[in-house]
Amino acid sequence: MTGAPHATLFPIRVEFVTLAVSRKLNLTVRPSERPFVLSIDPLFSSPMSTRYPLFNRELGILGFNERVLAQAADTAVPLLERLRFICITSSNLDEFFEVRMAGLQEQMRDNPGSLSPDGMSLQHVYDLVVERTHRLVRQQYAMLHETVLPALESEGIFFHGVEAWSAQQTAWAREYFQNELLPVLTPIGLDPAHPFPRVLNKSLNFVVELEGKDAFGRQAVMGIVQAPRALPRLVRMPEALSGYPHGFVLLSSLMQHFVNELFPHLNVRSCNQFRITRNSELFVDEDEITNLRVALQGELPARHLGNAVRLEVSAETPPHMIRRLLDESQLNERDCYRVNGPVNLVRLMQLPEMVDRPDLKFVPHIPSVPKSIANAANLFDAIDQGDILLHHPYESFQPVLELLLQAAKDPQVVAIKQTIYRTGTDSPLMDALMQAARNGKEVTVVVELLARFDEETNINWASQLEAVGAHVVYGVVGHKCHAKMMLIVRRVSQGGKMMLKRYVHLGTGNYHPRTARLYTDFGMMTSDQELCEDVHHVFQQLTGIGGEIPLHQIWQSPFTLHAKLLDAIRTEADHARAGRRARIVAKMNALLEPSVIAALYEASQAGVKIDLLVRGVCSLKPGVEDLSENITVRSIVGRFLEHHRIFYFYANGQENVYLSSADWMDRNFFRRVEVAFPIRDRRLKRRVIAEGLSVFLGDNQAAWLMQSDGHYRRRRPGKSMRNAQLGLLAKFCS
Repeated sequence: MTGAPHATLFPIRVEFVTLAVSRKLNLTVRPSERPFVLSIDPLFSSPMSTRYPLFNRELGILGFNERVLAQAADTAVPLLERLRFICITSSNLDEFFEVRMAGLQEQMRDNPGSLSPDGMSLQHVYDLVVERTHRLVRQQYAMLHETVLPALESEGIFFHGVEAWSAQQTAWAREYFQNELLPVLTPIGLDPAHPFPRVLNKSLNFVVELEGKDAFGRQAVMGIVQAPRALPRLVRMPEALSGYPHGFVLLSSLMQHFVNELFPHLNVRSCNQFRITRNSELFVDEDEITNLRVALQGELPARHLGNAVRLEVSAETPPHMIRRLLDESQLNERDCYRVNGPVNLVRLMQLPEMVDRPDLKFVPHIPSVPKSIANAANLFDAIDQGDILLHHPYESFQPVLELLLQAAKDPQVVAIKQTIYRTGTDSPLMDALMQAARNGKEVTVVVELLARFDEETNINWASQLEAVGAHVVYGVVGHKCHAKMMLIVRRVSQGGKMMLKRYVHLGTGNYHPRTARLYTDFGMMTSDQELCEDVHHVFQQLTGIGGEIPLHQIWQSPFTLHAKLLDAIRTEADHARAGRRARIVAKMNALLEPSVIAALYEASQAGVKIDLLVRGVCSLKPGVEDLSENITVRSIVGRFLEHHRIFYFYANGQENVYLSSADWMDRNFFRRVEVAFPIRDRRLKRRVIAEGLSVFLGDNQAAWLMQSDGHYRRRRPGKSMRNAQLGLLAKFCS
């Protein structure tokens, strides 16, 4: 089997768990070997607040990104996708600094003597994180320059550096600079009337060292040029000039070569790019606010100007200029990352879209539609025949949109209720909700305004929904609404009379058509009236005020999900102690919550076989004798972002299977509104087990096994290569 179907992970909004470390990490990446090994030596766990060990969260985030970067070293991955994985790593690191590192630095300032949950001092965590992040960044740029860019050049895709421009190329570049860049650039000379500007978060900037006097007789020393975000970071050079089918020039090259035109009659001694990453958390006092939307609108502009947490500069920047940038940003030397190349590799993500070379990209796939609904004129009738399970991205998200569109037009539909966490700036789902409101349906939308980095988008959608008469609520202050639910109320004829009937869609992922092609998720459409009544009650809690309502089938955070999950784990342990078969398999993005980890350790000690598929960070320590020897932890990193949350318990032969939007983290159990819903149809249950769990346990190509010391080792393919994502693509999309 040749081309490995490794997947496009996208600016991944993932919460990771972390590896706890005590002494200096010695991390080596050996991309030439297969399996790819991340060697961490030595790594040990510190005591939790319980008697059990826990790995550190921040280091686990970096461990996940090392696994993502490993995709760029895999020659089985198409070349342009390897570049994309390098860019994804950069995007993930941006968010790591904006959120996790910013939080760590804040804790160090406010509570310097406190410990992280794994038992290490905050200073020690910071030291380890800084060391490992610098190493990861060096590996990233080395992989770009030593492996990926030379391979791209051999395929006719080339970046023209200024040092090798011909006279004709220089003339073309000058004309482009003067016509396309110069009119929109604003150089800032630094003097008492022009203090150092507070540059925007993650913006591309240039620090220019100057000599001479300006027209007013002022001594020129230093200037700053900010590149507007609207400017393209990659500029295509005409093929006739380039000599390559796909020749490009970086914006930074153009800026640095012609920067003297921004400072006429002065001597430019040096010009170097830099970027500052800032704390991007929003600070809203939940006890003081009276209108969450207004409070957020006031905070959003400040996001780009939070405290600096990282400085990135080009490697050739003079030391005294770096010192000035650090002083202005109130950062220390360890927060400075000197890079060999563009300071923002995320912008290279544009390249695969600019180059028409399908042979260097993943083979496109067309998601299938289940036969049971492929030709259904009325989805409500199809749902009445039995629950419908959709497995994205292998199966299309379109039936979910079609259900909502039919509801918007159906005269028998009287009400629609919907949760929105992330849906994108251009959303056919939101258009359908607005159409339903215009058609006189009672439309209620629970919009989560605090969905990180989507706050502005969600505020805009809330305004548009209100403008067409939809009811918009923002859930419960202090508890993000992360549950994925759609409820439709429709008049149906039963027994000769009309009555109201509920239909529901529940899922593990967002109502976002684009990410539904990139993230793996399950969704279920059902008219099971107990389940539908449960969803009705959850909406009742979100939109109204009242006491907790007992639910029939759903486990709900912050009320029952944590307790029900612990009960299910402990029940398996009881079965094992009684000599009965016991088994737990769970799939999620992250595993952090200490009491769940403690319960899993105890179940392992009782003899329960436990397989965990944790894509991101896992603070549980597997494979430790007399503690977790019955627990394995796998991380799948491939073409698609593994996003399902699936919980399987053997349950003395009943095989209980739950799907959820919740990871096993403190926030999901106690500070969010989440739901876990059962799959009761035997046929669909077998599908979830086979497609969501078993095939990934057998994966020996995209799977990484977590070792008891905390590092991950890529599984060896052996005689036969088994790739879960490739197999599912072949099954559904052939």
